[in-house]
Amino acid sequence: MMNFFLREADMVSRVQREDFDTEEELRILRGVRKDVGAVCCFVGLVRGEGEEGELEALELEHHEELSEKALAGLEMDLRARYDIEDCALIHRYGNLEVGSQIVMVLTLSRHRKDAFASASYAMDVMKTDIPFWKCEHYKGGGKRWLSP
Repeated sequence: MMNFFLREADMVSRVQREDFDTEEELRILRGVRKDVGAVCCFVGLVRGEGEEGELEALELEHHEELSEKALAGLEMDLRARYDIEDCALIHRYGNLEVGSQIVMVLTLSRHRKDAFASASYAMDVMKTDIPFWKCEHYKGGGKRWLSP
């Protein structure tokens, strides 16, 4: 199992090829905390349609150092910008079939407002600012690289 953990204090975000277990990630992040009143979890999936037709798979490539640094920066930004108790960000790479989990954002806070807002902000940033290159593989053999 090849995970690239980003450790700076309590940072838990990572880029990985393997699938993730959302319930297990939440169990680990939440632990036995009594200061959390809200948990927001977003899981992104590979859709079955692409820019030019029906997808068979989505291929994601990344520059290890750049993507890890960007994800770590986002996590630090979330912790500074929102009143959250903890968070975890996971982004996968490699060949992902339609329906596969591709990204997870978990945020824990005392109240729902910051849990929702921080998760939404994190997903917006992950979609636009984390350097992943995506190639759509279509049924029938065609493929198309998308602009980052």
